Amino acid sequence: MNNDWQSAFAQNAALFPHLADLQKDQVLLSTMSETAFRQASFLDQRLFTPDLPRQIVAWADVAAVPLPPLPKPQYIFHVGHVGSTLISRLLGELDGVLALREPAILRQLADIHVNKPADINWTIDEHSERLAQVEHWLSRVFHADQRAMIKASSFVSPLARPLLANKGTALFLFAALDRYLETILAGESSKQEAAALTDLRLFRLEQHCGQPLDGKDTLSLAQTAALGWLCEMVTLCDAEYHCPAASIAWMDFDDFLSQPAEQLQIAAKHFGQELSPEDSQSLVSSPIMTSYSKAPEYDYSASLREELLAEAAQIHADDIRQTLLWVDQLARRFPKVAAAMAIAETRR
Repeated sequence: MNNDWQSAFAQNAALFPHLADLQKDQVLLSTMSETAFRQASFLDQRLFTPDLPRQIVAWADVAAVPLPPLPKPQYIFHVGHVGSTLISRLLGELDGVLALREPAILRQLADIHVNKPADINWTIDEHSERLAQVEHWLSRVFHADQRAMIKASSFVSPLARPLLANKGTALFLFAALDRYLETILAGESSKQEAAALTDLRLFRLEQHCGQPLDGKDTLSLAQTAALGWLCEMVTLCDAEYHCPAASIAWMDFDDFLSQPAEQLQIAAKHFGQELSPEDSQSLVSSPIMTSYSKAPEYDYSASLREELLAEAAQIHADDIRQTLLWVDQLARRFPKVAAAMAIAETRR
């Protein structure tokens, strides 16, 4: 890169704001082709190679680049492990969509929003301004008829409310609680992730509920998994409640898998994209549907998923049953948990 990066940044999406050094108030810009965006499962440090052109610039210099008026990005928010990457990949095949999967810089802002680290002394207004700036940067596309569609990490769900407040458009992906528990318990990495995130999810859920949860020091394996579902569902319900002008559609991932062509058309229509029945069927018949979306070099199909979930349901039957009773008890104590449960039942 060179000092002409400002004009390139204003021209299209090729200079991507990959990460921020918030202590030094700097942004790392990397050069991404349209094909690179389409192929990337995650827009974070995992993309860094010696061959990736990148440059560190001052945040203020990026914010000073004059950008043309751009429509807000559209969003996919989710509870985690519910096919968001798959659906983003399918929609990203449409000519009118520039799919951005899990921009790391949004996760950084979400961390500040939730944890309020002592070394970042932003006021509420400053955080809102920074978030608006990043959203505008992520709005840039390659073609005039494109629109950015951000598939956020589940860690970014706390930002759904401010990002959707100004008439935003989003798809909220979820699964029924029992199916979610089977999904998490079916994989070693997902079980480890659930255990590692227990404290953070408890903190976020307790913030919503207004008081601590009893017995949090003796949670079972399935209960730690349920925390993920509860935390993210309550967060998304809160965003919908506080963003009445937003256009939000909910989709159960199991409903999608039962009728993928029809459900993909519904999602595309929600985002204002034209998708014929024939083109939708062609997309869901492509290799995208039979490979692991986060690592397409590996095979993974709906039938294999069903086998793994059935095995997990059998192995962890008692823990799942007790956990569903535990969540029912929480729903009787906390209206926000009850509202999330109701959404999961009525939006299927």
